[in-house]
Amino acid sequence: MRYLFLLHSAGEPLPPYGTPEYDEMYTAYTAATAAMDEAGVLVDCAPLQPAAAGTTVRVRDGRTLLTDGPAAEIKEQLGGYAVLECPDLDEALRWAATFPAAASASVEVRPIAVAEAPA
Repeated sequence: MRYLFLLHSAGEPLPPYGTPEYDEMYTAYTAATAAMDEAGVLVDCAPLQPAAAGTTVRVRDGRTLLTDGPAAEIKEQLGGYAVLECPDLDEALRWAATFPAAASASVEVRPIAVAEAPA
């Protein structure tokens, strides 16, 4: 089964590129995803641009409404995602705990639904 991991941040900006703090963060994420890849469970993984770089799209009464920024104003922000193929939720949760985001904010794990085509 595939699981989507939503990597949340505590809302603080990332350390600036080239600083020891950035290098430490980068090394931690690289180690986590390398272990997932080596185990054969990693399908895809990527960081996201800051929430302020996003655009929220809503359609109301046939009109498309665009809003700069995230859909909800909350302190914790979505900072990245990963998709893993795991035999069960227990294994997915074990891998989620290896992401640095789990120690500083949170990692939300959701099973990916398999949509069936209408008959």
